[in-house]
Amino acid sequence: QVHVVESGGGLVQAGGSLRLSCAASGSIARINSMGWYRQAPGKQRDLVAVITRSGSTNYADSVKGRFTISRDNAQNTMYLQMNSLKPEDTAVYHCNVIALTTILITYDSWGQGTQVTVSS
Repeated sequence: QVHVVESGGGLVQAGGSLRLSCAASGSIARINSMGWYRQAPGKQRDLVAVITRSGSTNYADSVKGRFTISRDNAQNTMYLQMNSLKPEDTAVYHCNVIALTTILITYDSWGQGTQVTVSS
């Protein structure tokens, strides 16, 4: 199995910054794609940003220029630096990891999420 844990959420004023972290553990041979998704109350879960093992990235239009996704392949971790936060960024942020285990099974794993609240 692959376990995923997020951290770094909290309450911040509009215009502020937060840095989210995602740590994956288990019998991991290689992590392929990693991504951040968010879900606001009453809404569907939407893509925020994804990053491939080679470092290619893709962002939702709403966060381009404000958020930066990065990863440390040696530590099986991923980060989301969020700047110029807006009240509409308020949501539960979930980490998604697609990993190949040492017994050659691919897992698509999600974390429990971390709450980000941006006050106006």
